[in-house]
Formats: sequence, structure tokens, C-alpha cells
Amino acid sequence: MKLKSFIYSCTLACFSLGAIAQSEPTENDYYKIVKIPIPEGIVLEVGGIAKMPNGDMAVSTRRGDVYIVENITSGMPTFRKFASGLHEILGLAIKDGNIYVAQRGELTKLVDKNGDGRAERYETVCALPISGHYHEYSFGPKIAPDGSFYVTGNVGFGNSDWWAGKSYVPFRGWTMKISENGKLTPFAAGMRSPCGIGMVDGEFFYGDNQGDWMGSGFISHVEKGDFMGHPASLAWADRPDSPVKMRKEMIYSKVDPRDDPKVKPEYVKDEPMTTIYEMGKTTYPNMGIKAPAVWLPHGVLGVSTSELITDDTKGNFGPFAGQVFVGDQGMSKIARVFLEKVNGKYQGASFDFKSGFRSGVLRMAWGSDNAMYVGGTNRGWGSVGKEDFGLERLVYTGKTPFEMKAVRAMPDGFEIEFTVPVDKKTAENVDNYDVSSYVYKYHPVYGSPIVNRNDNSVRGAKASEDGLKVRIVVDGLREGYVHDIKPEGVRSAKDNLTLLHGSAYYTLNSIPTGEKANITLVTPKTRAERERIDAGTNVNTPDNQMKEAMPTTAGVAAAAKGKTNGKATTATPTAVKASIISDAEATKLLTKHTCLACHKVGERAVGPSYKEVAKRKYTNEQIEALIIEPKPENWPDFSTPMAPMSHVPKSDIKKIAAWINALGKK
Repeated sequence: MKLKSFIYSCTLACFSLGAIAQSEPTENDYYKIVKIPIPEGIVLEVGGIAKMPNGDMAVSTRRGDVYIVENITSGMPTFRKFASGLHEILGLAIKDGNIYVAQRGELTKLVDKNGDGRAERYETVCALPISGHYHEYSFGPKIAPDGSFYVTGNVGFGNSDWWAGKSYVPFRGWTMKISENGKLTPFAAGMRSPCGIGMVDGEFFYGDNQGDWMGSGFISHVEKGDFMGHPASLAWADRPDSPVKMRKEMIYSKVDPRDDPKVKPEYVKDEPMTTIYEMGKTTYPNMGIKAPAVWLPHGVLGVSTSELITDDTKGNFGPFAGQVFVGDQGMSKIARVFLEKVNGKYQGASFDFKSGFRSGVLRMAWGSDNAMYVGGTNRGWGSVGKEDFGLERLVYTGKTPFEMKAVRAMPDGFEIEFTVPVDKKTAENVDNYDVSSYVYKYHPVYGSPIVNRNDNSVRGAKASEDGLKVRIVVDGLREGYVHDIKPEGVRSAKDNLTLLHGSAYYTLNSIPTGEKANITLVTPKTRAERERIDAGTNVNTPDNQMKEAMPTTAGVAAAAKGKTNGKATTATPTAVKASIISDAEATKLLTKHTCLACHKVGERAVGPSYKEVAKRKYTNEQIEALIIEPKPENWPDFSTPMAPMSHVPKSDIKKIAAWINALGKK
């Protein structure tokens, strides 16, 4: 995780639903968050959570305590302290009835020898190398099929060059595999902040978040000898016990590290670029470079990847059995991932799932009641959920949401599986789909904007007989790219509902072979206002090092002269009336762009309220520019600047800007 401020991709077009009525179902109709009461005096900054054999929950905290929570499904659970005095526990697992925790400097077994419900013995299973740097967190353990443990180590950071990940001691930035007798074997390298780890069908997966060398958050399959992208860990790749083939100088010969400790690397739009996928496929094939199995678009599905858990409830948690849920600490939310293997490579689709947790989602676990238990914390790390810590229960209501259940790659497009039958007329209309593709740069800059975006025409669509699947033929598929699939006009057959979450983000690492669809191909109609805005030569980056759009008086005066920041424009001042969408229309529009977690209408959240923005008296055109190229220096009181939203359609940006300005008159 990051102690530096999260680079949070919130648009000025994101707000809370609190004051606006909903005509269609919301997340809460299908999954409800229940707050678990925590006794006064217990600071439950959850770092680990796991179910005990008897159904109780073991919960560890960042402050070094372990509690056993009894009767957790009741309204009055009991918290019993099991252990204390440990060092920043950021993971917990149960093996043979015993509790194992990852402290910062060791993997520890907690033993209750006399059966009194408290640990008397803290056994060091394995000491983990640390330098003492504040950022050297240790995560885990996760239990492998052979009974050994996976533990991951966070990198440290430079002193003057605080932005650059450093591996000061062996195996910081690595996955370590530890036997029960304590033997440590370096397993894989290239991690930066590997808080998100988990087992999927007996295989180890890890997640990371945006940072230097990491364009966005993701999850990835990890095998022995893999290199996941961050070069700092390669300082130890020459050790005789290292299985990793990659070397730091190999990367630096292809990508300038810009490692001057006095100069922070900044984004350069038109420089030659590569991707982690191309590095592994073309530049250094067969060297263990592992591209993400599934990208989690930054600021949409998260900013700080945390726990990975597989739905093993056999349908008792809804229609997503076998899929992976991914927590996000910064956005206080959970995403959902469908995985498949194509030509031996893991890939798949990520979807939005559930927002609104009271603190930053760090750990999740299944309870004996098939509910998901979610532990949160935000001390030092910040989160959308404003409570310092929390323990919550996510309960399935029994209703089936209208969702994309899965997206599968096909030789000429995708197959979309829905949770309920679709209306075939809307599903077979190619103009009801919006597909685009993009990728992230592999470079030492903190994060990457979306680059190389293309629109992909949908040329054909055919629904299955039962209406649960639709095969779409898509032009211009690109391996190594995220394909953003939006069935915008597709409705459910029964209630004519729109999708609860309207986007699937499919990471296409390999295009499958096989027969193409037997569908009559058509040319999609040209849709008005489908163009996307290019932010210009100075595209903003997650570091937001751009000049400010002129506010208030200067902005209006410049607009009257046809200029804004030196660029010719036909902008008109705010005083000129524009067509304003209704609050209900704004709700639908902002839901479409997954922006509801960042701002509220009348009160501060992650960013300023919309009424605060309206009081600045920007022109509509200036707000449009700020959505495309955010200027965090305008709002120095907020520590989580937003990333550029240049991919949002121009027509939507115009509606959003006019709606925000109209709030100043309400």
C-alpha cells in the first residue's frame, strides 16, 4: 500500500446518489452492507481476517493485535483478544487449526498451548529481511496446496527520490515461498506493493496498484521465476537461490529509468513507448516477464488493490460462483473478475461490483453463513470510506441483478454471458454496443494514462436461444490491450432493465483460435457525438503536473475574447444559458461512467462538492477542460488528485459541465 497520497481517478462528474431519486435498482437491492458493532476501546484497523474451523472469525490488526470474533452473525458479537504486541500484521491464515500471521519482519505461528483461548507462544516460522524502511510491509500468508506459505514483501522508497521503489534488502518486491519448517525460497520478483494476494483454483495470484513502473492496478497469475514488472527487486536476481532470469540492466537498456534522485520522472506523451505485455512477448520472450491477467482500470475499479478471494459459496452469494472478488483500499469498494485460460494464458474481464464501505477495504473472507466479511482501515493511506476502521458483512439479498456474468474471448470478438435473459431485439442491434481498446505505458513514471485508444466497431450480434448469451463480432482486436465493452442499449427481457454495471474491461492477452461466428455482418450506424477528446500535446498524467485553467473573472474575460490558457476557443461565459439535464438524467449518465464514489452534491468527499465547484464560476468550457485535464493545484486542501478523463465522450462531458454549473443556481 502507499503512504503517499493516492492518485485517485475521480472526475468532476462523480457524486453521491444521496439527494437524487433512483428509478432503477441499485447495488443495495442485491447486496447489503451490515456494520458489525465493535466494542468501545478496540481499534480494529483490520490487517487480516480468516474463518476458524468452528465458524468464528480471526481478525488481526495493523496495531499488532489478534481477536477471535464469536457469534459474528448476531447483532452482538463477542471480541476476545487472542494475541497482542506484534508488528503491523497485514495478513492472517488458518492451518491445522493454528493461526499464522505476517508481521513486518517475520512469519509467526500463534499457539494456544493450554486451551484458555489466548496465545501463550509466538513461534517464529521464518524471519523476513527488513532494512527498517517505513514502507517495507509484509503481506500474507496464503497457503499453497502443498501446505507451504506464500508471503510478499513491499518495496521501500528513496529518501530524496520518494517516488522510486527501492529494494534495500533481499526479497523486498518478491513473493517468498516458506515451508512449514521455515525454509524461505525466493519465488518471483517484480512486485511493488503486493498487498493483494490470494489463491485461485490452487494457483497463486497477486494484485498491485498504480505506481512507478505500474500503469494501473491489476491482478496476475504468479509462477516460480516470474518477473511482474518493477525492476527494484532485480537487485537480488543474481543470487544463487533466485529463479528469476530477468536483470535490471536488460530493462534499462530498453526503457530509460530516469533515475536521477533529484528529478521526478514526468509523463512525456509522444516519446517512444512499450508495454509490459510487449516486453514479455517481443522484447524478452521466454524470460518470465508476466503481464497482468486482468487490468483494473485506475480510478474506475480501484486505486489500491487489496484482498483477492474466490467465490466458493456454490451460488449462495449470488450468480458469480467461482469468480474472483478484488478489494480496493483507496476507493472503499470491491471489483469482480472473471478469469479464463486461452492458449495457456490467464486473461479475463473485470467489472464493478460493490461500493460504499465505511473504510478502506483491505481484507475479505467468507463466513459460515456464506456472507462476505470485509475488514477496513484508512490510517495513513486514506480512503473514500471516512471511518478510520471497520468490520462489515456483505449479504446477498437473494435477488439476481442484471449483470454481465462473464465475458469470453472469441476468434472474432467476444461472448457475453448475462445473469438473466436479455431482450433479443436490443441484444442483436449492433448500435447498442460500444467497444474500445487501450493500454498502459511501461515506464518509470508514476502510473500511466490510457494510451493508444481505438474505437472497435461491433459488426454483428447474435443472442442464444435462451437469451443468456450474446456473441458479438468486433473489429480490430488487439492482443495485450484492455477492451472496454459497454452493451449500452441492451435490456433485460423481463423488466426492460439496463445493466446494473455497464462496463466489462477484458484484458486480451491471447486471441483464441477456432471457428468464427456465423453472423451476418453489418456496418454500425454513425452515432452523434461519438468522438473522444484528445487532451492535446500536454496530456495530463496521474501526477497532474499541468497548468491551471483560468478561474472566475479571468476565465470569463478570456472566454469573451475567445481564449482560455492561450488556446483559441468559442467558449461563452457561464451566464449564457445552456440546456441542462435533469438530476435523474445526471444519475444515469454518471452511473454509466462509474463515477459515483468521488464527489457529493453538497458536501466534501474525496474531492470538493459540486456546489463548491459551481461557486468558482467557471465557464462550462473550463469545467469541460478540467474534466479532461484535472488541475489539483486548484484544490490544495484535497490530497487525492484525479487523473485525466479524456476518454469520456465529448457529449457527456458537455452535459456534466452544464449540470455542475446549474447547481450554483439551486
